[in-house]
Amino acid sequence: MNTPANVQAFFDPRTGTVSYLAWDPATLRAAVIDPVLDYDFKSGHTGSACADRVLACVAEHGLQVDWILETHAHADHLSAAGYLQAQVGGRIAIGENIRTVQATFKKLYNLERSFLPDGSQFDHLFKDGETFRIGEIEATAILVPGHTPADMAYLIGSAAFVGDTLFMPDLGSARADFPGGDAHQLYASMRRLLELPPETPMYVCHDYPPASRMAQWQTTVAEQRARNIHVRDGIAEDEFVAMRRARDATLDVPTLILPSIQVNVRAGRLPPPDDNGVCYLRIPLNALPVRRTDGG
Repeated sequence: MNTPANVQAFFDPRTGTVSYLAWDPATLRAAVIDPVLDYDFKSGHTGSACADRVLACVAEHGLQVDWILETHAHADHLSAAGYLQAQVGGRIAIGENIRTVQATFKKLYNLERSFLPDGSQFDHLFKDGETFRIGEIEATAILVPGHTPADMAYLIGSAAFVGDTLFMPDLGSARADFPGGDAHQLYASMRRLLELPPETPMYVCHDYPPASRMAQWQTTVAEQRARNIHVRDGIAEDEFVAMRRARDATLDVPTLILPSIQVNVRAGRLPPPDDNGVCYLRIPLNALPVRRTDGG
């Protein structure tokens, strides 16, 4: 029987993101999942307060970080993968379909010629079903496209880290209207995850709690199948797709999509500095679709 991992969650209320530190208690080898780099939109300054909480936990438990795992190239926060790697090492990894995402956004941002959409910015690109180890704990990378083409979930020991594919049962599912997103694929990916054993713990990457409850991030397959408002048992694919498309048409563009994507396709590293030593982010004007909320 596979040893269960110890898991510590770190919630960032500014972006609604949950990062995780998972480790093998026997060997103290660890993985960080979806770390957050602080970013102040008004000043353009980055910070490490969120990531430093992870580092403090690493130090407290005497852990060795082997992996820094990204579930996808997030559109709602900047990744701290590069910062963490510089502090404690570890291989930065993501799904191999990140190449498709990189190619799309290289065109949108007109990134520098030296940026290659080949995934080489990451230390490892996972294939669907690929296994790896965190100490003595076996882990599996699971391709779950739909939110983006490159989304991965990670089954670490007996626990599933599902990224943005599933939210807590009362919030449902991720949007599927980003470039390369697809509601049919998202439904199939969610149902694939829901075929895991009912007792499987599920850790989500985001929570946007209603006023009636505190932020939460852990559920189970059984709870999702019974109560998820978008994909519980009995909801057919066509019903889900119609709902998802109608809902996505009302959603605004994420606040941090412009800075976050161009950092996250670089494995959480800033763009190369200009000749004055300063890094710059690009803002493509009139390039993204606009969702008006003023009745227009």
